[in-house]
Amino acid sequence: MSAARRTALRVHALTALSLFAGSAAAHSGTGLAGGFASGFAHPFGGGDHLLAMVCVGIWGALLGARLRYALPVVFPLLMVAGAIAGMFALPMPPVELGIALSVVVLGGCIAPAWRAPAWLAIAIVSLFAVFHGYAHGRELPSAADPVGYSLGFVFATGLLHVLGIGLGEGALRKGHVWLVRALGAAIGLVGAFYLWSAILA
Repeated sequence: MSAARRTALRVHALTALSLFAGSAAAHSGTGLAGGFASGFAHPFGGGDHLLAMVCVGIWGALLGARLRYALPVVFPLLMVAGAIAGMFALPMPPVELGIALSVVVLGGCIAPAWRAPAWLAIAIVSLFAVFHGYAHGRELPSAADPVGYSLGFVFATGLLHVLGIGLGEGALRKGHVWLVRALGAAIGLVGAFYLWSAILA
């Protein structure tokens, strides 16, 4: 199987996975089991979070240089800050709208392979990281082991970033950037569905 075909299959699999993973399941806010394993599994149960995490890695790979590594570091750090705000129920704009919008915007940044200035790329990723962290911070008090849950969640988030970097780097090396751009467009459309659902909720 050619490299282009393998990449295309990964793109289709990721998009399909996101459609089957409901966004509401990721932020139910009730009855978390707690512990590292539960936290690790959680990001894979919500398509909105999964897609946003992968997008951060892909966009970082497309931006190159330091941002390839900076964006996947900035996101978990600001996500922790958002989680702390969520635990204390600090006022925030509608969180589900922010999370859905993150998928739209990040997918929209990848589709044209936008080479944003470093400061702006970091600002975009930081803003959305706070929304994602806040949603999960609201859930943490109900977890039996919030520290273990948080560690598992951050670790899984890091792996999703690495997956995104791998997809982006693989496309660049093989000269198939169009596949990643197509993936960005598809993710943006899925994000639009999430956003519409959040508006109607």
